Amino acid sequence: MREWESHVRKVTPYTPGEQPGSFPGMVKLNTNENPYPPAPGVRKALEELTPESFRLYPDPAASELVDALAEYYGKDRERFFVGVGSDDVIAMAFQTFFNSKEPILFPDISYSFYSVWAQLFGIPYRRPALDGEFRLVKEDYFGENGGIIFPNPNAPTGLYLELGAVEEILAHNPSSVVIVDEAYVDFAGPSAMELVDRYDNLLVVQTFSKSRSLAGLRIGFAYGQPQLIRYLNDVKYSFNSYTLNLPSLKLGAEALKDKAYFRETVEKIVATRERVKRELSSLGFHFPDSGANFIFAAHESCPAGELFQALRKEHIYVRYFDAPRIRNYLRITIGTDEEMNKLLSFLKAYLKR
Repeated sequence: MREWESHVRKVTPYTPGEQPGSFPGMVKLNTNENPYPPAPGVRKALEELTPESFRLYPDPAASELVDALAEYYGKDRERFFVGVGSDDVIAMAFQTFFNSKEPILFPDISYSFYSVWAQLFGIPYRRPALDGEFRLVKEDYFGENGGIIFPNPNAPTGLYLELGAVEEILAHNPSSVVIVDEAYVDFAGPSAMELVDRYDNLLVVQTFSKSRSLAGLRIGFAYGQPQLIRYLNDVKYSFNSYTLNLPSLKLGAEALKDKAYFRETVEKIVATRERVKRELSSLGFHFPDSGANFIFAAHESCPAGELFQALRKEHIYVRYFDAPRIRNYLRITIGTDEEMNKLLSFLKAYLKR
């Protein structure tokens, strides 16, 4: 080892889903992107951008997007924080709120970036196990801790935790910041945003990457009481004032305006998800009852690793996690009906061999 390497911070990095590019016949169901385009107004706003627009720095306060969020949700703008995807927002929250000597808590089967950030920022952590049906055990989060974060619906299992259980966790942790990561909540049930008025330690994080079809622009936001947001902004301005670029600010604000298109798209994905659940079940798959835009499925007799490779050879991409407890599961994003039909047709033929 060279001498300078002894001073390098070494972590096990997050492994993103494969991005194989786009080519005819490919079915990409591995990174939970929305299969439908963003709201029509987004394209119009994009066409109105000029090269001159990019000469100056973007607004560091992200006012256009923050104001659009405040109008959409009918809340004060002081309750919103925006960043470069929900990953950026959560990383900022880790640095801001998780500074206790006590370990932070998040599930053992969860978004794998949480452990990466904890290692990177030197935060002690503990991962209470989900139960045998992959459900979060709320009582595991009632003890002393340095903070709590969990996805709802969970990733990669897709299970949604009812707000009553979320509130019990909050009620038992008045001294810790609790972050609810709601990347997929639009496909599930009510958001924990409705609990924020009662809990000053609750931060809710959402993204435009899933239900709003803007994964390529990287837009995320947090919602909480103003004091939490002020603390987040203090860290942001000490790190990078210009976090969101101009197109993201303008197109993100535009995406919030077309509520009818948003509801229509979400409903289409949910309808396809429920149909695919029935068809996968008839093929011998079992899975938690997903409330997200994906299904976490295992077959009763065919190993997930084998299916993953067989699908990949046919240019059908799903996500495989070779990890304890879940190595026999595939996470399958809900695509268009046509894409899901291709997946199902292949599985029917392959499992009959």
